[in-house]
Amino acid sequence: MAKRKTTKGEDYGNLFDNLEKLAEEKGISVDILAEKIRSAIERSLKTNLHFGDDEDYVVVDIDVKNRRFDVAVLKEVIEVVDTLYEPEKEIVLEEARKIDPTLEVGDHVRCPIDTKMFKRIAAKNAKDLIRQGFSTAERQRLSEIWGQYQDEAVSAVVTKVEPKTGFATLEINHNEVMLPRAEQIPGETLEVGQVVKVYISGVSKEFKEGEKNQTLKVSRTDKWLIKRLFELECPEIYDGTVEIKAVSRAPGSRSKIAVWSNDPNVDALGACIGPQKSRINAVTKEIKGEKVDVVLYSEDPEEFIKQALKPAEVSKVVITNPNPDKRACKAVVPDNQLSLAIGNKGQNAWLAAKLTGYKIDIKAESTVTPEDFEVVPLDPKYLNTEEDNTESAETAETAESTETVEAPANAE
Repeated sequence: MAKRKTTKGEDYGNLFDNLEKLAEEKGISVDILAEKIRSAIERSLKTNLHFGDDEDYVVVDIDVKNRRFDVAVLKEVIEVVDTLYEPEKEIVLEEARKIDPTLEVGDHVRCPIDTKMFKRIAAKNAKDLIRQGFSTAERQRLSEIWGQYQDEAVSAVVTKVEPKTGFATLEINHNEVMLPRAEQIPGETLEVGQVVKVYISGVSKEFKEGEKNQTLKVSRTDKWLIKRLFELECPEIYDGTVEIKAVSRAPGSRSKIAVWSNDPNVDALGACIGPQKSRINAVTKEIKGEKVDVVLYSEDPEEFIKQALKPAEVSKVVITNPNPDKRACKAVVPDNQLSLAIGNKGQNAWLAAKLTGYKIDIKAESTVTPEDFEVVPLDPKYLNTEEDNTESAETAETAESTETVEAPANAE
């Protein structure tokens, strides 16, 4: 029977070709994948040859550049076979000198592993280790990539939609990510091939070896998606001329954003709305027609609350509880503005409360009584006392000021 003609390196040619294809598909360095294979084979051989993890007898060399794949075991040269002979670790001098005539007893020689033996071991034991190594490399790469996307809005392509659950599979930078139904805008129907913007709110910034449940949390309902969409549409927001100070949102229905201009010559509201409402319309189109109210931010809480309750006109606002942990106020509106201020099912008032960080009690002018304007005293822990030294007083004053200004941005 004629022997099948083979070419040196043919057995491993496909290995390197497939490795390069896999690296390109996953976006992972081919050297990293090669290292995972090397490590898996080494561990597999140590197990099958009964070596300890700390024993350096197994040598696996995968040279991607030169397409070389060598597997060998370092064996100690002994003079003759005795009752304690370990063929996995030892080789007699006579056999060793067939490999290298200069060897002496006590030396170590690199003995190539028989190809057939290697393939049998690899097929039996190394397969799962290699797969695990690839998964680990992919998770590590995803963790590094996702870390760059933390708190950002990115474009994603819908690749699959589950009819029963409504869960959608998205592709972000060649990686599949799950978008649960709860994170989709109420009422929207996603279709395969559709490109949507999602906000990345959950990212594993630090990769842990063996972590199997790394996930990327993406959302179309997160309130900060609104901020990122306006940044994309408004150059003034992107460059910092106009700031979005706070956001509140009822996904699928309505949102409010509070904006502030750092340049007296730039109109914050006009920048967000755009010529002929082009910018705000682009944002609402992306979020399936969800209405967005743009209001002016103010460091004066009473004025800020008035703005937050728009489109209703507010006659008067009184802060009835100034304590940072229980902020509350009374907002007085003309009788014909009461329904507008409260909104459908209380939505306008709720969004204004979330935007400002204050519990808002809205009263019609005809129903106001003097008791409505009773003010709860500021808790002593927020007051400066005569016993406080100058440094403590300054610290407390700074802390109180910071609480008042920053609360709207931190309101949930």
